[in-house]
Amino acid sequence: MKAASNSGATSPVVSDHAAADPDELRWQAVIARSAAADGEFIYAVLSTGVYCRPSCPSRQARRDNMRFFDNTAAAEQAGFRPCKRCRPTGASPQEHQQQRIAELCQWIQRTEHLPNLQQLAEHAQLSPHYLHRLFKQTLGITPKAYTSALRQQRLQAGLSQAVSVTEAAYAAGFDSSSTLYNQAALGMAPASYRDGGRAQQITYAIAPCPLGQVLVAMSSKGICAVLLGDDPQQLAADLHQRFPAAARLQQDAAVHDSLSAVIQLIEQPHAGIKLPLDIRGTAFQQRVWQALQRIPPGETRSYREVAISLNAPNAVRAVAGACAANPLALLIPCHRVIRSDGALSGYRWGLERKQQLLTREARESADA
Repeated sequence: MKAASNSGATSPVVSDHAAADPDELRWQAVIARSAAADGEFIYAVLSTGVYCRPSCPSRQARRDNMRFFDNTAAAEQAGFRPCKRCRPTGASPQEHQQQRIAELCQWIQRTEHLPNLQQLAEHAQLSPHYLHRLFKQTLGITPKAYTSALRQQRLQAGLSQAVSVTEAAYAAGFDSSSTLYNQAALGMAPASYRDGGRAQQITYAIAPCPLGQVLVAMSSKGICAVLLGDDPQQLAADLHQRFPAAARLQQDAAVHDSLSAVIQLIEQPHAGIKLPLDIRGTAFQQRVWQALQRIPPGETRSYREVAISLNAPNAVRAVAGACAANPLALLIPCHRVIRSDGALSGYRWGLERKQQLLTREARESADA
């Protein structure tokens, strides 16, 4: 079986991933000189006795003259020595890049007034253009999007401490009230957010479904939560934690229509539904969630494939974090993201539910 390409190749069923020859996948990464694969494995060349990173620029060896190892220790135990060109025993260029951007992010977080691109470039001693490209390549978002998300977090923290909206806005870096209201993505007015969503009305309904119990909640903008579980009371408590002071009304007629549509999506995943969504998250989370919505039923992607599709191959952990933070089960199908080796990995609503969803979708794809 050929390996999936970096373009986000599909995987009709989970077992296909598991059945893939890992050495064949590694060979494909070596052919592509994939920097994203650095740190995942080492390859050694029998004729030279040297082991290298997957991204090593050295002349390509023949497949039958190559051996693969999980790490440098295993390669050296087998009698191979490190390549002097790609230096596999040290930090990779990507790791140096990640460290450099990580240190820059730490500096941004310590600054009282969030810097612009020119100020960031001067601090990093890089050109603005190169820093912009390096930052986006590493984190998947631009420096502006990162500082905007950090400003948003500061605003939310300030509002949650019950200071005035004006004080919280200026402390977070908003230069005027008009900028605050135009750019803040709180899902409600800042004053309402400060009061725990007190002025906001959330309607919700809970019903049995093939996966146990499902809660669907709606704000004035659209569906703001789809939660799965076994205990209706726990689901309601989870909703309360998300909107602690909002007016929560159960058994509203409008939300019942959405609840029925969500249950139908579980039973008929290929049918597809279009419902208004009230999606709340950071800039990067929203990019990840948009990418997940593009994965068709019956197919899966690895966390790395999702990161690559966002032009951020080094942001695998950030992608996993965004999947874990997804508040809209099924509608944002984070269950379709699995590990590169085909394992299911984490799912906030339980691995058993994740497997059930993937099995249903794969079966319906096969019957189509």
